Amino acid sequence: MTDWKAVGIGAILNAVLTIVLTIAVFPLFFLGPLIGGFLTAYLSNGNEKEGLVDGALSGIIGGLIIGVLFIAGFGALTVIIGLIFAKIGILAGTITFIVGLFVTLMSVIIGGVFGAIGGVLGEYIKQNEIME
Repeated sequence: MTDWKAVGIGAILNAVLTIVLTIAVFPLFFLGPLIGGFLTAYLSNGNEKEGLVDGALSGIIGGLIIGVLFIAGFGALTVIIGLIFAKIGILAGTITFIVGLFVTLMSVIIGGVFGAIGGVLGEYIKQNEIME
C-alpha cells in the first residue's frame, strides 16, 4: 500500500533538490530524484516492489512540480513581453508552452526513473538495517 505522506515528502524534496542542483551544479541534478525516491522508500512500509513504485511516484510528482514551476515562471515572463511587444508576445507564449511541455515531460521521465532507483536503494538499506 502506497504511503502518500512519504511520497509527498519525497516529491517535494525531489523538486527542491533538483531545482537547486540544476542552478548550482548542473551535472548533479539527478541526485534530486534519487534522494527523493530513497527517502520515500525509506519512510514507507513495504517491500522492494513497493519501494520501487513509491520512489517512482515521488519522482513523477516531483517532475510535475518542476514542470508547473517552469511554465509558471516563464509564463509570467511571456506576459511581460506580451504587454511590451504585442506580436512578439504571441510567439514567445507559444515557444514557452512548447518548451514547458518538453521540460515537464523530461522531468517526469527522469524523475520517475531515478526515483525508482532511489526507491529500490532505500528499501534495500532499510531491509539490511532490520536484518542487523
